[in-house]
Formats: sequence, C-alpha cells, structure tokens
Amino acid sequence: MYEACFGLKENPFTLSPDPRYLYLSPQHREALNCLIYGIHEKKGFMVVTGGIGTGKTTLCRSLLAGLDGSVATALIFYPALSDIELLKTINQEFGVRMGRGRGTKKRYLDALNGFLMRNFADGRNAVLVIDEAQNLPHSVMEQIRMLSNLETVREKLIQIILMGQPELLRLLALPSLRQLNERITVRYDLKPLVRGDVRRYIEHRMATASGQTDGIFAPGSYGLIYRASRGIPRRINAICDRALLVAYGRDLRTVDRRLVRAAIRDIGPGYLTEAGSGGMNRGVFEMIVAALLWAILLLAGYGYLAGGFKWPPLG
Repeated sequence: MYEACFGLKENPFTLSPDPRYLYLSPQHREALNCLIYGIHEKKGFMVVTGGIGTGKTTLCRSLLAGLDGSVATALIFYPALSDIELLKTINQEFGVRMGRGRGTKKRYLDALNGFLMRNFADGRNAVLVIDEAQNLPHSVMEQIRMLSNLETVREKLIQIILMGQPELLRLLALPSLRQLNERITVRYDLKPLVRGDVRRYIEHRMATASGQTDGIFAPGSYGLIYRASRGIPRRINAICDRALLVAYGRDLRTVDRRLVRAAIRDIGPGYLTEAGSGGMNRGVFEMIVAALLWAILLLAGYGYLAGGFKWPPLG
C-alpha cells in the first residue's frame, strides 16, 4: 500500500524468508560460513538454533540458493511427520523415483541410498535441511540418525542440517538421543541483533527494496526500534512495516520516534514481549514486582490500623 509513496519497488519488511533480504550481521555471516564449511568438508550433522524470528529460515534459504549444481539439496519445512513420511518426503525433494509397489521403509531407504551412491559417483554432494526441527518426534530423530549411516568408507553421502528453536538443544540433550547428539560436528546459536546492527539491518532491507535509503527513517528512530524489538529481525520488520503504514496514513515522508511509538502501540505489547523468545519483558516484570510490593504495604497498613498486626520485636 505505501510502497509507491516512499519510492519502494516492493514491501521491504514482509515476513517471508526471501534470501535477497538476508542481512549478514557478523553472527549471521559466521553461521553461514560454518554451514558452508560443514557441507564442503562433509561433516555429516550440523545444528543451527535461535529464538523465534532471529532469521534461521532466511539464512537457510540463502544457504540453499548459494549452493552450486554440484550439490543436490532437499528442504523439509514441515517436520511433524512419521519416519516413513519423512523418508518419502526426502526422496521427493531429491527427485528420487520409486518403482511400483508398496512404500515401505526399506524401499524408501534403498532408493535413497541408490540415489546418494550415484550422486557420489558423479562427484556431487547432497544436503538435507530440516527446518523447525524442534518439532521432530523421537522416532523420527532416530530415523535421521540412521541416515548418517549412508556413507562410504571415507565420506558421508549426505550432510544433514537441523535448524530450530532453543528447544532443539534440550531435545538433543535427552539420553535417548545421545548417539545423535554426539555425531553433531557443527553447531551455531543465533542471537538477536546488537544495537548497531539494527540500523544497518533496516537500511539493507530498504536498499534492497528501492536501491536507496534516503533518510526515510530518522536517526533517532533506530534506538527506539531496537529497544522495542530486542534486536529480533521479525519484530523489527513488524514495527517498521507498521511505522511506514502510519506515516503513509498521515501523509508524512519521514518515520521519526513519534511514528515508531504509534506503530508500537498499534502492534500491541503482546507481540513485542520477551515471552515470545523465552523470557519475560523487563517492563512487565517490573510492573508485577511493583504491584506485589504495593499489595504487601497495603495489607501491612490495614493490619496496623486495625490493631491486628504486630511487628516482630527487635533484638
């Protein structure tokens, strides 16, 4: 709606994981380099974790888009599958053809192994990426571990990347998944952006959508966006998108702190609280503590006036 008003070719703050919009902060660049290293060195299992909205899926799409034709890729973005459904989906993603007959686990594994052996003989690599892996059932996690047995004497035939929220680490730490956890050779945990990266993140997305960043966001707005978003890219997108919409509605061409505050009010505190990323917002915590203290003081005062409250003797 507001794109033409600000000289944008498209909406720069959509929530879709478009690789073009990946902002390579130092940690996102390091995570990407770790994955590229693990793929080329055929390390087998890799894990990338991060809170909701930290950019895992966009990083994943950017990784796959950057791989050349020597790497066959498969992406699973809905992991709530049974072990047989997972094998079937992996084969479909790799383009493995199945002959006629009943789809059993053995037939799917044999077909996948045959594909990987041919792929290896042609000098190619294979990468399987499973997004939202914290939702994988235990039985499927065990099936994924078994896939790592598809190897030659010297090399892994398939590189498996698990991407998920911090719950994935707790899942992998279970005693029943110890064998899988011990096979993970590359690990990276994505954190929210630091304050200085928030401005560069916004300018990168604006430049990608328009080719220029001519002061649409006032310098004073970035600090407020950082504090409200806690540096989480998805929240930054939501705030900036709403701020541009508010500016458009008021026929303004610059987003200042006043418009950012209006955008935050429109979005509401429920979306921007730390609860979405595993913690409580500091302001909410302080309000709860203050309310409890007031309640204690009121009860103490009432008890004192009524004569039914006795302070403990000193000494």
